[in-house]
Amino acid sequence: MAKHIFVTGGVTSSLGKGIIAASLAKLLQARGLRVTIQKFDPYINVDPGTLNPYEHGECYVTEDGAETDLDLGHYERFLNIFTSQSNNVTTGRIYQTVINKEREGAFLGKTVQVVPHITDEIKRRMLLLGTTGQYDIIITELGGTVGDIESLPFIEALRQLQWELPEEDTVVVHLTLIPYLKAAKELKTKPTQHSIKMLSQEGVHPDIIVCRTEKTLTPDLRRKIALFCNVKQEAVIEAADAPTIYEVPLAMMREKLDLICLKKLNITDFHEPDLQKWKEVLDKLKYPKSQVTIGLIGKYIELQDAYKSILEAFVHAGALNECKVQIQNVHSEFITPENVGEKLANLDGLLVAPGFGHRGVEGKILAVKYARENKLPFFGICLGMQMAVIEFARNVLGLKDAHSTEMNKDTPDPVIDLMEEQKAVTSKGGTMRLGAYSCETIEGSLARQIYNKEIISERHRHRWEFNNRYLNQFQEAGMITSGKNVESQLVEIVELPSHPFFIGVQYHPELKSTVENPHPIFVNFVKAAKEYTEKKATVKNPLLQSEMI
Repeated sequence: MAKHIFVTGGVTSSLGKGIIAASLAKLLQARGLRVTIQKFDPYINVDPGTLNPYEHGECYVTEDGAETDLDLGHYERFLNIFTSQSNNVTTGRIYQTVINKEREGAFLGKTVQVVPHITDEIKRRMLLLGTTGQYDIIITELGGTVGDIESLPFIEALRQLQWELPEEDTVVVHLTLIPYLKAAKELKTKPTQHSIKMLSQEGVHPDIIVCRTEKTLTPDLRRKIALFCNVKQEAVIEAADAPTIYEVPLAMMREKLDLICLKKLNITDFHEPDLQKWKEVLDKLKYPKSQVTIGLIGKYIELQDAYKSILEAFVHAGALNECKVQIQNVHSEFITPENVGEKLANLDGLLVAPGFGHRGVEGKILAVKYARENKLPFFGICLGMQMAVIEFARNVLGLKDAHSTEMNKDTPDPVIDLMEEQKAVTSKGGTMRLGAYSCETIEGSLARQIYNKEIISERHRHRWEFNNRYLNQFQEAGMITSGKNVESQLVEIVELPSHPFFIGVQYHPELKSTVENPHPIFVNFVKAAKEYTEKKATVKNPLLQSEMI
């Protein structure tokens, strides 16, 4: 049976429980232990698939097609392993399971209650991954903040597990905030004391307190927190703000977070952490040799978490290219024919982001047109690929009213249409084309060059697709379909061979990019942007070209 580490949060949300959990998991993994992480979210939605990105950030999709919390993206990026349906559980899923059992008569006429029936189901899910024999340690992140009404059943389940399991099989890590008051010029521990008090009142006592702080914790402050929160002083961990989330594992290693956990869990079979490759990536992030500006065209740009995986994929690709990738957010709703050139003029590359609905679509199409005509490196993901298809249909094929039936069900030229198997679907939750599907790339294409393999596998989340009735028209006019699903003939990749770098993909490559294995499309896109900016520099200053020669 695996041992368990639980990560809770207090004082405020968005402190970074997912990053702390992923960092701890990375350190334990680097010491030779088999680790995975799971997230328990307190909201009633069965999964975040139907949530607007403004509500909860991006919806992360796993290999097996689960629509999950964005923290699972951090888990995969840090650990370089896949998560699954079992790694993300919501209150909605817990209640759905219990209610279904009640309808089937599984409780033999008993009154179904939060305790024990809901908490029993929570405990069963918490322990599930640990019974597979695949892992030594399961890290469980409890979403929300201690004191929230929604979180109470999870805290109660944790209390019961602490009582039921051997003492050396569980560790509770509590992440809290130590705010700095500028007027008083000091850090304040009272919010943390209250947070621990609330947690203790529910019967759960933390073994380790991780303190998010803008300033260094002095030994006196650590002693004070330890004294009033009833933990050992060495178990008060400083989590100072870092320039990049990828520095957090090293910071936690310096604080000995992993060693404290291993001691409490009575695990002695481990070695010194091997983080050489991780440190090499960090060095490249800190000391880039060049810089490019990539335009991210989207409609949720006010919330960075809406495109979290894309932004992190650029970090990974930038490090491999030893290049700082500066993201310039451009709201597609505000792009017009009059200002498109001005908004995109200083870019070295353009990515049109995924999304749903008609808002901002025309701005995305204008941006694609600019990239195509000005030979600006272009990359379209999911809806971004569909916008490239619509733009090409309108401005090259001459189908002026071409559109997607998602935005215009009466379009005379539906170059993007609802997938056949989706036409009878009425339920919205978990019904899209989800998870990993294979794709065959064609010889001589940019896609084949990027992947360097014939069959690839990528993750999907969509309902609409390229309409194959128009396939010949596109091919004859110069837009090739360089990747298809062998079984369904779904067009997965489109590109323009006449363009220096122009590729659109129906899937979501950003979901498979990790620190140690950056996604090849992002790597090659950043490389193309570097070449574009170098070319621009030589045009502006011909002397540079002679110097290069």
